[in-house]
Amino acid sequence: MATLFYEPSTRTRLSFESAMKRLGGEVLTTENAREFSSAAKGETLEDTIRTVEGYSDIIVMRHFESGAAKRAAATAGIPIINAGDGPGQHPTQALLDVYTIEREIGKLDGIRVGLVGDLANGRTVRSLAYLLAEYQDVKIYFVSPDVVKMKDDIKKYLTRRGVEWEESGDLMEVASKCDVVYQTRIQRERFGERIDLYEEARGKYIVDENVLKVMQSHAVVMHPLPRLDEITVDVDADPRAAYFRQAKNGLYIRMALLKLLLVGW
Repeated sequence: MATLFYEPSTRTRLSFESAMKRLGGEVLTTENAREFSSAAKGETLEDTIRTVEGYSDIIVMRHFESGAAKRAAATAGIPIINAGDGPGQHPTQALLDVYTIEREIGKLDGIRVGLVGDLANGRTVRSLAYLLAEYQDVKIYFVSPDVVKMKDDIKKYLTRRGVEWEESGDLMEVASKCDVVYQTRIQRERFGERIDLYEEARGKYIVDENVLKVMQSHAVVMHPLPRLDEITVDVDADPRAAYFRQAKNGLYIRMALLKLLLVGW
């Protein structure tokens, strides 16, 4: 397995590498391909993929451009796994998220999910919303600052699939209704030079002990990590804080995915 990461990663890269090694495979890795691969010399993504596929049986790629994984898959003759493409999608995160929800809540049909934070740039919430449309009687609440609201393509997709969704500015109210509060960080790297917009959005919605007090006893707090200050550390001790269990589940999901693509069932 070759890991081509053009953006920083801790959990995704290490969980994929650990998954491959636990399955008995080997790993070729580039931690910062944007700076330390031939991309820095101007090599196209397509040429990089054609080269790397000669050294590997499967490629896991994270890229800073939305749609890059699709371009790579169109070029490659071996499987390409999208480990995140800019503000586009993060499908393996969505898989581990629904696995986590099922393990924590016990079901996926009929759940209420609050997606909180940077919904415009957060590829994890985009992919999760997309995947939740596969289940019955799901309702999704979008809670975000105005500058980072969920984009229309996901809203239109959910409407087309008959999934009920609602935008809200009241985190406490949403948290009291939901089975899952899915918090995300405001992504400074997506704002470019508009630091004023970043500061406007940051810190508006924080999951703390006050939010826990209104949540149902069976509900959980999830986060794709890394966390900054959008979940206070005192939440960690609450059994409803599922985000580190969520991160560990990424290993099992990625082991299953690698086995499926390389060996089959």
